[in-house]
Amino acid sequence: MHFGNPLSDTWIGISDEEIPAERALYFLTHRDAGGMTLFLGTTRRMTGERETKHLTYEAYLPMALSEMGRLATEARKQWPILHMVLLHRIGLVPITEISVLIGVSTPHRDAAFLANRWLIDNLKADVPIWKQETYSDGSVEWVKQKG
Repeated sequence: MHFGNPLSDTWIGISDEEIPAERALYFLTHRDAGGMTLFLGTTRRMTGERETKHLTYEAYLPMALSEMGRLATEARKQWPILHMVLLHRIGLVPITEISVLIGVSTPHRDAAFLANRWLIDNLKADVPIWKQETYSDGSVEWVKQKG
């Protein structure tokens, strides 16, 4: 499963492959952009006092992609977004690797920061992607989505 090809100004994808951060950064480049933000959510080693071995993500793909598209449309109503990327990885994601990438380019930096924060917060709250955390002691736990 691949992340697919970006459309003219929006790239949305879910895949079990590593997230192509450099390709996403290149896609965000726009001659009228004065601000670009790129958020990378990664698997961290410690969650509170517990050591994480890896994360595993599952998604209901048709609905997840549809919701990501809805978020992209809503974000464009609020900010002058030139290019936008929403990519999420599913399957096993080892420590330090990227689980989610959200990027926007806008004419000015303030809109880029605001749009990016809104997109990641709403993606985590609304998109049917579920995270399972496997700890170094062998225990496994589904993590509740946070808004």
